[in-house]
Amino acid sequence: MNKKVIIGGVAAVAVVALAGFFFSGKKERKVSFETATIVNTTISSSVTATGTIEPVTSVTVGTQVSGIVSHLYVDYNSVVKKGQVIAELDKTNLISELSTQKANLSSAESKYAYQKTNFERYQKLFDKGLVSADDFENAKLAYLQAEESVNTAKESVRKAQTNLSYATITSPIDGVVLSKAVEEGQTVAASFNTPELFTIAQDLTNMQVVADVDEADIADVKQGARVTFTVDAYPDDVFEGKVTQVRQSATTTNNVVTYEVVISAPNADLKLKPGLTANVTIVTQEKPNVLAAPVAALRFAPLETMLEPEGKIIDCDSKTKVWVKEGKDLKAIAVKTGVSNGALTEITEGISAGKEVLTGFSSGMPMMMQGGQGNSNPFMPGPPGRRNGQGQGQGQGASK
Repeated sequence: MNKKVIIGGVAAVAVVALAGFFFSGKKERKVSFETATIVNTTISSSVTATGTIEPVTSVTVGTQVSGIVSHLYVDYNSVVKKGQVIAELDKTNLISELSTQKANLSSAESKYAYQKTNFERYQKLFDKGLVSADDFENAKLAYLQAEESVNTAKESVRKAQTNLSYATITSPIDGVVLSKAVEEGQTVAASFNTPELFTIAQDLTNMQVVADVDEADIADVKQGARVTFTVDAYPDDVFEGKVTQVRQSATTTNNVVTYEVVISAPNADLKLKPGLTANVTIVTQEKPNVLAAPVAALRFAPLETMLEPEGKIIDCDSKTKVWVKEGKDLKAIAVKTGVSNGALTEITEGISAGKEVLTGFSSGMPMMMQGGQGNSNPFMPGPPGRRNGQGQGQGQGASK
């Protein structure tokens, strides 16, 4: 069938339907209005993100010397104190190295004692003119070199002693062992980097969430903002915190730019565990105890076809207005507005709490004739919303 014929047929049906509506004589058409009550409520806006539960302070414990792990004194979840021995490496080679360096120091000190005595003797002979200046300078040089050898040997001994002390691994903080990367008998090599042995978290009762916030929303996120979040492990629990830091460094993944936002997460009952995924809602705007109306009320516009017999539309000059039904009439009331979150708008002037305003309508009219009012027209766009979650406000008047 020809496409033009189909379109023409649809248009003809529409015309017949409209004509039937307008020229249906005295057949009564019932219009039902949807209303909402002006109420005192809290208007809030928010953005959503996902993040990871992390300890506020965690330390990776490693070793600066190579060797075989001879003893482990802690395991996963062990509670440790600062300075507590948590592991030891085999010390055989380290003790041998220390002994060697001490022997070298003893030899250097002996040579130094000889060169010092020799220099003092040459000093006296030189003062009496019994030796040449060249012999005197050679004796002096040997003495100074012997002195430097002693200092170098002492440093070598100190280094060997330090390396020996590194074989005893202690906890740098009070905390809990989160991870263990080695077992007894395992060889660790510290040639190019520091091998990781343990990760210790300082205080699991005070956690944090590091959330990735989209670049489109980061401008609204401020330090100190209230935050709620949930974790899959406890789907019925809602945890609360505050934004403690908005980091300036951006991360780009698959052309998506995000910024890290750090959120406090008190954890007195230890429900939150490191690594859990948090579904975060950050409150970007919150204004309590204000008069509010649904956005739909400010967008409502009456049509003549909505009127009852003998009813009329009483309009006003204001661009910002809401509509009420007074008897058979539809009357506009000029209002002033404040903040909005896309669902509710603050009313600062023009109407009082408890007043019912029109938000939409439904009737027996064909869908194309309803002018975009109410919820019955799927072709008209709804109120704009933000890409992320919007706060809905508390205590919104229910539609009637």
